[in-house]
Amino acid sequence: MSGVALHKSVLLDESISGLIRQTDGVYIDGTFGRGGHSGTILQALSEQGKLLAIDKDLDAVSSPQAKALSKDARFELVHSSFAQMREVVENRGLLGKVDGILLDLGVSSPQLDVAERGFSFMQDGPLDMRMDATRGESAAQWLSRVDERELLMVLRVYGEEKFARKITAEIILQRAEKAIQTTGELARLIEGVVKKREPGKHPATRTFQAIRIKINNELGDLEELLAQSGSILKQGGRLVVISFHSLEDRIVKRFMREQSRGQIVPRHMPLPLEPDALKFKTVGKAIKASLNEVANNVRSRSAVLRIAEKL
Repeated sequence: MSGVALHKSVLLDESISGLIRQTDGVYIDGTFGRGGHSGTILQALSEQGKLLAIDKDLDAVSSPQAKALSKDARFELVHSSFAQMREVVENRGLLGKVDGILLDLGVSSPQLDVAERGFSFMQDGPLDMRMDATRGESAAQWLSRVDERELLMVLRVYGEEKFARKITAEIILQRAEKAIQTTGELARLIEGVVKKREPGKHPATRTFQAIRIKINNELGDLEELLAQSGSILKQGGRLVVISFHSLEDRIVKRFMREQSRGQIVPRHMPLPLEPDALKFKTVGKAIKASLNEVANNVRSRSAVLRIAEKL
């Protein structure tokens, strides 16, 4: 593999050791980012192994890390959403032949670092937030048209924001006078509304998270990929997911639990229903970053790793 400065990935060793069972297998990195996991997977594979990586972010696909890794004949990178993974795999004749799928969810450090992407309230830039800037509407466009009820729901459900009603009212009021176009404008609006801060958190954190999840359909894409995973993986193949907030982790946890336990039949039923065929078994318990990793990479503090194996 070509030498390349790899992006600092969370729970790197734990995720790779949980993913790779056969060094000559076929693996998928569903969230390439800057190649931290992909580069480590390639290091662990034999010459017969293969890695297919996917990312919806054009900046990731065209990054120096992507170009360096693409020199490896075992590696292929596709510009797509992991929600379309089944189609990508089927087009390559790999359906049901994949040894492992890895997902590292959420926004990446490079996306936060570039003000023009509009993900960060710490830098002023266009209020965009699209992971795939070639598709869909920006956060600014969505905020200019969304009705009050939907905005309130998004902030409450996706951001778990207790000041959702106040923030919603202020957004509706301000946009009537002037469209909210930048991250700085939105962050300052929220700071003016949220007087009581959570320790260690900027008051705009939850609102930005909620809008980003909505704009990118993050939870819908995750549910779509989980539903496809059983048909993509071979028997014994691993599904490895790193999530960064409770909404994502709840979806992953529920999916793995239901797929490993089957249909729960109420005790009082005289004739039990035919139980669902079990598709996965969970592997170990949820893994969190060590104190040492958190000290070296603050992003890892909320990370949760879960692993399941196809039966």
